[in-house]
Amino acid sequence: MAMNAVLQSLDLLGAATVTGRDVAEALRAAGVPDVEVKRFTGKKGSTDFVRVVVPGARGRRAGGDAPTLGIVGRLGGIGARPEKIGLVSDGDGAVTAVACALKLGRMARKGDRLPGDVLISTHICPDAPVIQHPVVTMMNSPVDMATLNAEEVLPEMEAVLTVDTTRGNCVVNHRGIAISPTVRQGWILRISEDLLTIQQQVTGRMPVVLPITMQDIAPYGNDVFHVNSVLQPATSTDAPVVGVALTAEVAVPGSATGASHPGDIELAVRFCLEGAKAFGQGRCRFYAVEEWAAIQRAMPAAWASRTYSATVLRSTPSARAMLRRPSPASHRRTISRTSTIPTSR
Repeated sequence: MAMNAVLQSLDLLGAATVTGRDVAEALRAAGVPDVEVKRFTGKKGSTDFVRVVVPGARGRRAGGDAPTLGIVGRLGGIGARPEKIGLVSDGDGAVTAVACALKLGRMARKGDRLPGDVLISTHICPDAPVIQHPVVTMMNSPVDMATLNAEEVLPEMEAVLTVDTTRGNCVVNHRGIAISPTVRQGWILRISEDLLTIQQQVTGRMPVVLPITMQDIAPYGNDVFHVNSVLQPATSTDAPVVGVALTAEVAVPGSATGASHPGDIELAVRFCLEGAKAFGQGRCRFYAVEEWAAIQRAMPAAWASRTYSATVLRSTPSARAMLRRPSPASHRRTISRTSTIPTSR
């Protein structure tokens, strides 16, 4: 169980004075020595980015063959002071990420090391800005999305679980966790059956899937609706990305305090840890390799020629190469009959 780690993380991040350095000290005390803290100051305030490396027994950093999993705790801020007192619902992504690191450190100290390296990243901001709304106060971030992705999504991550509070909607009327289909290089792929199996084993219930649209995987700044930022890491990496959403039966604003449920966060932590174990052992596929190869053979030119792909994918190396490919005449005829989405302004 990971409840002790969750409760420590909640207590640590609930403090008005918490900094990235405080988090780093707690993680090192738990047996995780490789922690990096970086302060970033923007127009709307400052935040501390925290990166953690938990080396695996056969991880890449030791010259091994086990793949590296990334766990990203995504959020605007852990607090909205002075407007709100205490930890806000939006901060649960960071709580989950820190709890994962605490638990992995304790496991390693007691002899249980995962096969592959696990890279964990999030940011700590107890006084994030808010967006005033007629109905609820919404959370904002002191830094822009490009900075969040650059600091939290690392090139070494061969697959990414991105954890985000996803309670401010009426789409998933379920309290607990939900996982998204896999997103890779601008494609929403079918959901990973291996991850569904892990989810139902962790929760003891039928798996719950977060429905997503093409708008949700488009970069911020396009004036289109996003359910939240849970899948924004997919816009800055070629690796497969799966969202882990903390959900509720009713719509709960991200700025709400007293809305963090330790039991739900503990489910998210255990899901991420079990996913990390299985991924490092080669027993968890984020996507079907053969289906991805078929997609690449059959449709890359048609996809890359759409205006939308230029917006979503240009930041990744494989996308830039794909965008440079000439489109066959048959694809050009098909594309001419399709609509496009406006590019980012």
